[in-house]
Amino acid sequence: MDRLDNTVRDYAWGSATAIPELLGRPADGTPQAELWMGAHPGAPSLVDRGDGPVPLDRVIAADPAAELGAAAVAQFGPALPFLVKVLAAATPLSLQAHPTREQARAGYADEETRGVPVDAPHRNYKDDNHKPELICALSEFEGLCGFRTPAAAADLMASLEVPQLDPLIELLRTKPEPEALAGALAEALRLTGEHGRETVEAVARAVTAAAPSDPTGALAGYAFAAAEYPGDPGLVAALLFNHVRLQPGEALYLGAGLPHAYLRGTGVEIMANSDNVLRCGFTPKHVDVPELVKVVEFRSGRPEILRPEAGPDGERLYPVPIDEFRLSRYDLADRPAVLPGDAPQILLCTAGTVELAAAGQTLTLARGQSAFLPADGAETVLTGSGATVFRSTVTLS
Repeated sequence: MDRLDNTVRDYAWGSATAIPELLGRPADGTPQAELWMGAHPGAPSLVDRGDGPVPLDRVIAADPAAELGAAAVAQFGPALPFLVKVLAAATPLSLQAHPTREQARAGYADEETRGVPVDAPHRNYKDDNHKPELICALSEFEGLCGFRTPAAAADLMASLEVPQLDPLIELLRTKPEPEALAGALAEALRLTGEHGRETVEAVARAVTAAAPSDPTGALAGYAFAAAEYPGDPGLVAALLFNHVRLQPGEALYLGAGLPHAYLRGTGVEIMANSDNVLRCGFTPKHVDVPELVKVVEFRSGRPEILRPEAGPDGERLYPVPIDEFRLSRYDLADRPAVLPGDAPQILLCTAGTVELAAAGQTLTLARGQSAFLPADGAETVLTGSGATVFRSTVTLS
């Protein structure tokens, strides 16, 4: 087992306090958005086995079978198939969607053929993998997720009494669902230039004026976004999406094609090992509307809020429909928990102190610390009354 030395990403939307507090460090006033744990080449964790710090992706590449297990290598390939983060948002992240694996492969191959540099700001596909993800709230957490029904989106827009939205409202009320949602999203994202900005600013004023009458309702989330992005056409697009509020311990699973944005809060996030993002608002980064429309699934529905299911040894599992990642939580009491050693694992302690014991080795994790457990077959015993530990691994078929 290896203690992980992890990178903190300082994106502008990050909280200045949440991650420093988790890590027990003083805040320095700069935004700290994401703590990465894993073997993604963009910011791999470091491990030290006696010869100095080495990136985890290099450790795994040197002997995938020993680190990941033969079964995981056969099922997922010779790389860690998931990435774990602590995400801490003080302002909204971009409105976005992720492609299917097939779409990612096609898009990546096309951009490679056309010679688009992988680090180019207008590049859509950084790799050829899909990026399903799960966010589990550590604090109250707000986001936008999935489409409202066209009727509900039309009613919300009509309640704002912004005449410039009338064409969108008419479209939503008269067209079949997929056509209505696709057309409304495309039209919202075309609200650029002087005329478009006037419409967006009118919407920003309307949601800001309406929010105080419902300070914990959906409009409060839109008003929060409007304060950060008053002229961004993503604000109008956001009215098409469900507002979601998670309590600590609740989670959302976000599959391919599902538009979403995190607004504020702190959570543990796990995803397939990919960086493919198609954006549609709340961002100064590249927005490719035609490509976005290709990957978005234009189907309405309320997102399912996941609550953990009870498993053996006190495990609380967040079920997802894929095998590349599996997230669960242990709230330890007086009885230890025993973890199997048949698959690669990352453990993150978010409360208290936990001791890990396996094959004659011990390792203590304080709050904010994490460890990589290779698939060496050895069971790991967790001990630490009052500790909370998140376990990230895979599901072997």
